Amino acid sequence: MTSPTGRKVTANISLTLDGRYNGPGGPADLAAIVRYATTETARNHLTRIWEHATTALLGRRNAEGFLGYWPAVASDEDADPRDRGYAKWLVDAEKVVLSTTLTEAPWARSRVVNAPVADVVAELKATGEGDILVNNSASVIKALLKADLLDRLYLMICPEIAGGGERLFEDGLPESRWALSRQETGALGEIAAIYDRVR
Repeated sequence: MTSPTGRKVTANISLTLDGRYNGPGGPADLAAIVRYATTETARNHLTRIWEHATTALLGRRNAEGFLGYWPAVASDEDADPRDRGYAKWLVDAEKVVLSTTLTEAPWARSRVVNAPVADVVAELKATGEGDILVNNSASVIKALLKADLLDRLYLMICPEIAGGGERLFEDGLPESRWALSRQETGALGEIAAIYDRVR
């Protein structure tokens, strides 16, 4: 449900056909996903995820990983314009990093919060404007699914079966219904889909 401020909570993640966001080798095993990350469909999808967002909500691991990659893309004139667009947005956006271990914010325009994700989202939805985007932070997305706090899911479905690794949709989630609002199929068989929570 959108807040009185109109802010929606959105999340983006890439999944294999067997619902995994990494392979059997652990968090760094993205073999079944990485080849689809730079397709035309994926880059168009990347642009859609941030166009209405003003806040990035990140887990610690992604915040640190993104810091090592995206700022350089923002200043790389040879980078794909869609990648640069996202990178510039991320650098300039408000960033809220959920962590129990960080003591200092890893980025400019960021703050570290050690609190349950539901409480953080409630605070963010009560003020400000624009969507709140969780980009690829699986632990945060899982917590929001469990609390039924997501309003929109941006999914990139990669046409491979990883055969192991971590799944996004675990048993025990509350029942929910979603409406497909956009779908695009890429040349490699990848599908970019946007689902809105029906309440």
